[in-house]
Amino acid sequence: MSSWSINWSLSLNMPVRKLVFLFEKKIIKKKNLVNTHVHADHITGSGRLKQFVPNIKSIISEASKAKADIHIKEGEKIQFGNEFLHVLATPGHTNGCLTYVSHTAKIAFTGDALLIRGCGRTDFQQGSSETLYDSIHNKILALPDEYSVFPGHDYVGRTSSSIGEEKRFNPRLTQKKAEFVETMKNLNLVYPRLMDVAVPANMVCGIQETDADKKPEN
Repeated sequence: MSSWSINWSLSLNMPVRKLVFLFEKKIIKKKNLVNTHVHADHITGSGRLKQFVPNIKSIISEASKAKADIHIKEGEKIQFGNEFLHVLATPGHTNGCLTYVSHTAKIAFTGDALLIRGCGRTDFQQGSSETLYDSIHNKILALPDEYSVFPGHDYVGRTSSSIGEEKRFNPRLTQKKAEFVETMKNLNLVYPRLMDVAVPANMVCGIQETDADKKPEN
């Protein structure tokens, strides 16, 4: 079982320039940049941070097929100090979605699989409502009720929930599987505005190669 060191939490939703400042002032100790999956609605800052911060490495799921310095899968651990984040594969929103769990802190970083009173969409990027339902119920909601949930997104300003709250109050996930699948089928969500830019960029760590960057073929 492999493990790698990091020194900060997964969810730092701030501009790259602010993170660079924190690294330079050693407010954050630079180790690794951990991604939950390949996003469709924004571009990861991992690639840009790697340009400014020496020796920092990016991490993403092996199943994502995306470029990164380190690829991980379920059952592996990420070490920070004397603590660990345990890796759960939670596909359904995308094939490569991961949830990171600290049993010591009783926290789950769920990316876009489980959201607060919702879940990730399943109508593009290898999405599968059946798979997402199983991932959430069999892995994330199987955690103890008191564990805190920190999702990758929330559009009304909420930052965290708990396993117990989502089991009781999440309107999609209190449904039976067949009802959930039907609900997801009829969401009629708009196509993500940045998807055609974000997905290709995120497949190469957020930095797209230009023609000048590409190595000539032999």
